Amino acid sequence: QVQLVESGGGLVQPGGSLRLSCAASGRSIIIHTMGWFRQAPGKERELVAAITSGGSSNYADFVKGRFTISRDVTKNTVYLQMNSLKPEDTAVYLCNMKRIGAAQYWGQGTQVTVSS
Repeated sequence: QVQLVESGGGLVQPGGSLRLSCAASGRSIIIHTMGWFRQAPGKERELVAAITSGGSSNYADFVKGRFTISRDVTKNTVYLQMNSLKPEDTAVYLCNMKRIGAAQYWGQGTQVTVSS
């Protein structure tokens, strides 16, 4: 059974930083594209960043230069380092695991609130 468990969210002031973690079990992250998505109230879910099985990463324009996605295959965990946070980054952040020809999986999400 596949499980994705996010952690690291919380309340942070504008300009602050957080590091999110997504611990995977049941599947190896190294053979999947792992992504971080976010969903704010009343808005559609949107891709924030992703890292492919080959280790290539891509980012949404609105986080380029501020967020960094990484992975630790020994821990089967993906991270999202978020710096220079803005109030508009407030959302539930969700971890996603996918591979062509296979089912995709979602975590439950972790709340990030950026407010003074």
